[in-house]
Amino acid sequence: MGQARAELDETERRIAAVLMASPRASWRTVADTLGLSERTVVRRATPLLHDGTLRPTAVRNPDRFPRLIPMALRIRCRPGRIRAIAAGLARRPDTVWIDVLGGGDEICTVLFLDGPESRTALLLRDLPATPDVRSWDAYDLMKVFPAGFVWSAGLLTAAQFESLAPLLREPAPAPALRPLDEALIDRLTVDARTGYGELAAGLGTSASTVRRRLDQLTAGHLLRLACELDLRLLGIGTEALLWIATGPGSLEAVGHRLSRHPQVRFAAATTGAANLLVAVAAEDLGGLYAFLTGTVGAIDDVRSLEVTRILSTVKRTGLVRPA
Repeated sequence: MGQARAELDETERRIAAVLMASPRASWRTVADTLGLSERTVVRRATPLLHDGTLRPTAVRNPDRFPRLIPMALRIRCRPGRIRAIAAGLARRPDTVWIDVLGGGDEICTVLFLDGPESRTALLLRDLPATPDVRSWDAYDLMKVFPAGFVWSAGLLTAAQFESLAPLLREPAPAPALRPLDEALIDRLTVDARTGYGELAAGLGTSASTVRRRLDQLTAGHLLRLACELDLRLLGIGTEALLWIATGPGSLEAVGHRLSRHPQVRFAAATTGAANLLVAVAAEDLGGLYAFLTGTVGAIDDVRSLEVTRILSTVKRTGLVRPA
């Protein structure tokens, strides 16, 4: 793997947007979606995958895995040690994202913990034993809104996006998990664009079986396929977390509404004083202000709002960002 890109041109951004919405899309599908030739797509996209600018991966949907406990932590640290603490969290296989917030003394991380024992160990053993962690707040994610899982930075039209985004459709009945499925998910986590033949050879089964099981896993919303990249390459200069309090009767509707907005990359209902966590991406501070006043401001039952800017990202979709 080579050096990831420092910038993308318009064509590369649009290709990246398609792969974010549909990481296993064929080159023909990408070409047809964007009105480009397949040869152009292959020529422009292949180097981005080879150098790690685009990293296709897979993330389990905690709603469909009963043992997984999704939780968000806001950890306040001594500023001089925040990078070391973030790096330690990044080494944990159960951390999905890690961001440094605010004035550089706070970390927000989302974890998918393996059962209540792991939750207890984290809160009562691991965090208290970590030097220079001053305090923390823990929020259980009661519901992760699936529309926020499928994101393209607003670079695709509504028609293009909906044609590529199966998580926006109602889930099919979830299949009973088999050992093959867990092994398949592990391989897709490493590279979600691995071909059916290669997956089958590694799993000791047929390509048709792999295709069928993967189709069932994604249709049943057990699995989210994602494509990780530095959002600055897409013209995103400002990211923030919104901690929103709504009335209980409005929570479901507000969560769904915000999760479908093209600037929202994640939305979840949480425990705590704020009952909705929303991750927002904007071109600049003016774009964030417009989202707060125009989109959030238009919602009737928003009772309180806290905005925390993201200063830097250490991990996304389970993948550590290159330094």
